[in-house]
Amino acid sequence: MTAVPPSVATPRVVVDAAKLRANIERMQGVCTRAGVELWPHAKTHKSVEVARRQLAAGAAGLTVAKLGEAEALLPSGVRRVFVAYPLVDPETQAARLRALAGSLDELVVAVTSEPQRDALSGVLAAAGLRLPVLMAVDTGLGREGARGLEAARRLADAIRRDGERMWLKGLFTHEGYAYRENVRREEVAREAHAALLAARDALALPGEEPPGLWPGSSVTSAASAGMPGVAGVRPGAYVFGDLWLSRLTGCMAFDEVALTVFATVVDRPEPGLALIDAGSKTFSSDKTPDGLSAVAADGRDLNVVRLSEEHGFVTGADADALRVGERVAFVPAHVCPVVNLADELTVVGADGATTGTWRVDARGRVR
Repeated sequence: MTAVPPSVATPRVVVDAAKLRANIERMQGVCTRAGVELWPHAKTHKSVEVARRQLAAGAAGLTVAKLGEAEALLPSGVRRVFVAYPLVDPETQAARLRALAGSLDELVVAVTSEPQRDALSGVLAAAGLRLPVLMAVDTGLGREGARGLEAARRLADAIRRDGERMWLKGLFTHEGYAYRENVRREEVAREAHAALLAARDALALPGEEPPGLWPGSSVTSAASAGMPGVAGVRPGAYVFGDLWLSRLTGCMAFDEVALTVFATVVDRPEPGLALIDAGSKTFSSDKTPDGLSAVAADGRDLNVVRLSEEHGFVTGADADALRVGERVAFVPAHVCPVVNLADELTVVGADGATTGTWRVDARGRVR
């Protein structure tokens, strides 16, 4: 059982190095066998050390949400980056984008709608850049992306008209709706793939090489990787895992989850209830559909059912056996915001001993 020594204060975000390595290698193996590129989404780990391990295993590049993430992760040695977020502000983004492009072999940016494409063109003009773009297609999430084939055709035409500033590298989507309960991830992957293929066919021009398809979700990437026309996938949370990926979607086994939150029992105010020193400032506000922020990693019936800023409320059949001062490892509902709330990750080896700490280098880099 992974542990941290008594001298290390809690709450603490802990990474099992062996499980992390296995998760990285498993997804990389899927992509390598399928002949597609893996561009893992770094918004999950925000860590130079984790990025280095993904790249060393064979990742072709990194996906990021914001420019700040890309800037913070350059020391990993990454040479190709996809900024999967709409860029629209020449005043604050052009100079940074130009500097980032100068530090990479390939910088890819997102086009998500016609108004955003117009704004991006202004950013690229101010930066003096011509960049490849991935065009977003909404396949069911209802967030960014062309809605329907006619919208996809119009958006692709707008990109082509601005050939001085951008060129169409591929089509991307995010199947985040695959996290919903009672959803079969293989069906979601097939449906999203069919929607991307239909959009690609609708915008095709005679003599033009069809753009590649770039689906992206830890729930669907393994299924999507082997589908025709897929050039790359962009999963993020797979690297650590959480309750959503393990118990709710079944994408990974519960004992494959590489990240836990260690917390200390600080009070037993009444029967059936324990308080721990990890609240919403540690776990975030994200919960499972049945309202759980976390569950015990060791299999005991201990559930974090409520949070205040600095307290977690733990109930379950084993709550009365907890002692004040006892440390418990919890698997969080959603790993991404947990990492962003931490300054560092405590790394443990196969024997459970602490081997070091890694900075969360892009913590708070939301600009």
